[in-house]
Amino acid sequence: MLIGDRGKYLGIIMGLTFASLLITQQSSIFTGLMTRTYGAISDLAQPDIWVMDPKVQFIDDIKPLQDTELFRIRSVPGVAWAVPLYKGLLKARLEDGNYQICNVLGLDDTTLIGGPPVMLAGSLSDLRRQDAIIVNDVGASTRLAKPSRVPGGRPVPLQIGDTLEINDHRAVVVGICRVSRTFQSQPVVYTTYSRATTFAPRERKLLSFVLVKAQPGLDPQTLTRRIREQTGLAAHTAQEFKDLTYDYFMKYTGIPINFGIAVGLGFIIGTAIAGQTFYNFTLENIRYFGTLKAMGATNGILLRMILLQALLVGSLGYGLGVGAASLFGYLLGGTELSFRLTRELLVFAGSAIGLIIILSALISIRKVMTLEPAIVFKG
Repeated sequence: MLIGDRGKYLGIIMGLTFASLLITQQSSIFTGLMTRTYGAISDLAQPDIWVMDPKVQFIDDIKPLQDTELFRIRSVPGVAWAVPLYKGLLKARLEDGNYQICNVLGLDDTTLIGGPPVMLAGSLSDLRRQDAIIVNDVGASTRLAKPSRVPGGRPVPLQIGDTLEINDHRAVVVGICRVSRTFQSQPVVYTTYSRATTFAPRERKLLSFVLVKAQPGLDPQTLTRRIREQTGLAAHTAQEFKDLTYDYFMKYTGIPINFGIAVGLGFIIGTAIAGQTFYNFTLENIRYFGTLKAMGATNGILLRMILLQALLVGSLGYGLGVGAASLFGYLLGGTELSFRLTRELLVFAGSAIGLIIILSALISIRKVMTLEPAIVFKG
């Protein structure tokens, strides 16, 4: 009965496929975009705790500390090590005279803790050279790339040995790294803490964060409480700092509303298309349902029949939609598009499609439940 009417059968599947595609795609882009907000925290895997000014609201909300705070934190019982981290937006002058804002990270000169997770060329230890910097691969090939020597040609990516001017200071590229893409998509530049503070405009306070490692066997949560009590500074575990950043963007930006509207439209459109088509399908086959009732089929049997039909088209539409969304994310994986498809999103999309087919089935079930078997003898 369901497959026999190919037009309506394919129409229901296409409606559910579109709904599944839109819900999965928009949810994955939203998740990927929100993941980028705390990408810098994920890249710095060594420290257990981030210490900062109590007024800091998220990773890019820099409120510098005095350098003496580093020694106060090191004196807290349970601290295995504590190192400084500079983080700021500085202006780089390119070879063609243009300027580009870069996300500069200054690592502890001695240990270089907090370096990039993956080095593609060069070595992290090369940062100890004079005027040395390490640039992320995306920034080196796009915004920081050198102009082509051929008119109209493609820009030439930065290579080891190339130079930049960061805030009127010479900087030599000694390595290319791969890091998580940032929310603002700015180039990421690594250097030492002392050199970063030289690059930065002169201020009384330049210490952005202090990265802390707890002694073996000590719960990081216990150490964060000690640091707060003894220094008066804010101390968060890496996960707490991620949550703090995530909550800020959820609360103070329009990102959730924009993507929520897109997901809601996908749900409404899917319900409307599938519900209307499924209802028309039921009306056109009402005599067959009446015949089954006249032959002794109960409402329970007809109910299970309709639910099975809805489950069949729902499963096909969900699978096709999720597959199309996954292909979309795979093909655009190396671009600026943020796309992160998780198991939780697959469950969310499946639940949404399940709700759509239930609503569609309920529209049809009511007509069948009130059907009089005598309809088959009319006309």
